[in-house]
Amino acid sequence: MSSLNALRGMTLHFNDDPGTSDEPREGSVEFHQDGLILIQEGRILQSGPAQVLLENLPEGTPIEHWPDQLIMPGFIDPHLHYSQLDIIASYGRQLLDWLNTYTFPEECRFVDRAYADEIANAFLEQLLANGVTTALAFCTSHPASVDALFSAAFERNMRMLGGKVMMDRNAPAALCDTPETGIRDSRQLIEQWHNRGRLEYAITPRFAPTSTPQQLAATGELLSDYPGMVMQTHLSENRQEVEWVKSLFSEARDYLDVYSRYQLVRPRAIFAHGIYIDDDVRQRLADDGGAIAFCPSSNLFLGSGLFDWRQAREQEVRVGIASDIGAGTSFSPFQTLQDAYKVGQLSGQPLTPWQAFYAHTLGNARVLDIDHHIGSLTAGMEADITVINPRATPMLTRKDRHDPTLMEKLFNLMILGDERCISATYVMGKKLYDAASH
Repeated sequence: MSSLNALRGMTLHFNDDPGTSDEPREGSVEFHQDGLILIQEGRILQSGPAQVLLENLPEGTPIEHWPDQLIMPGFIDPHLHYSQLDIIASYGRQLLDWLNTYTFPEECRFVDRAYADEIANAFLEQLLANGVTTALAFCTSHPASVDALFSAAFERNMRMLGGKVMMDRNAPAALCDTPETGIRDSRQLIEQWHNRGRLEYAITPRFAPTSTPQQLAATGELLSDYPGMVMQTHLSENRQEVEWVKSLFSEARDYLDVYSRYQLVRPRAIFAHGIYIDDDVRQRLADDGGAIAFCPSSNLFLGSGLFDWRQAREQEVRVGIASDIGAGTSFSPFQTLQDAYKVGQLSGQPLTPWQAFYAHTLGNARVLDIDHHIGSLTAGMEADITVINPRATPMLTRKDRHDPTLMEKLFNLMILGDERCISATYVMGKKLYDAASH
């Protein structure tokens, strides 16, 4: 018996980077006012105009119709901390104070597997309620925190990336590992979880100040043992942090060079923030294949600074957009994109809705090198899909009644939208979130 089913509504996805102009590059945007997506065994079989595809659709195929709603690939978040769910919106101190006052005490609680399970499940439910189907997450230094996240994601069949934080200094003793135990635990977790279902392990040194040279060297060796694996850490988020790194690694030419010395700058290396970097650092990132996760909400919340998106693009650094929960204040991609737009405006770099929605779908998939799995609605892709209501709030309804263009409709969503705009979220073709039942 065929498992074929279909979704019908306005369909939108990106075939390529649309560029930064108000008019997207030719062929980069694929939109159908009345579109149809055929799904079989969790994958997209075909997508396109409904009138064309309906002609050959087998009789009796279930069709879930979402009239006047926008059907897109599920959103992808390339940097956040699942363990910080309950400290979102904690009083906004600067980065280092915030870590010591809120983050480290909260992460100490993850020694309790039951607590980690509770947070992991609540975290994934928040992602799905916001249309996010894939994320690259920091766990804590406790191996059980990884087990909790991956167990919850495996149960939902989600494509999830994450890893145990490694840090052996400048943190509470309850959170510190050693170069030896950090690598040992990471190896065990890799063998247990990497490529199980739709899961990927990510090697995760927290950031240079919390790792000794010995731990960073061991991390580089671990990456060499597992070629092609994602590595995630932080880079140049805060001026005080940058000065701290300079004092701890005086022999390094700059913050990025600390990581380069231990062979951590490579393809599939994701560096969160990258605010205080110069052209030379950007060029080395581009040359070595590293990527930056731009975190506008947390950068604004903690007063860290304004990321230079334009210069990164000009130097061909791969850049994704991320929520950075919990210094980021919302799981909603719309809210993250709104903050990215504001950062751009303050820097004379307007972010078009084309670039914004590309970044949070196919763009982020490319940053993580998983665009052969997700990020678009093309045939063969895994059917991770979100359904968006452009009239979810009274203000959006008022804006939408003036017959906006597609660009205007997307801009309305990124400036006025929030989690209320998500009508449904599908993972491998299975509906895991339905606003009507929540």
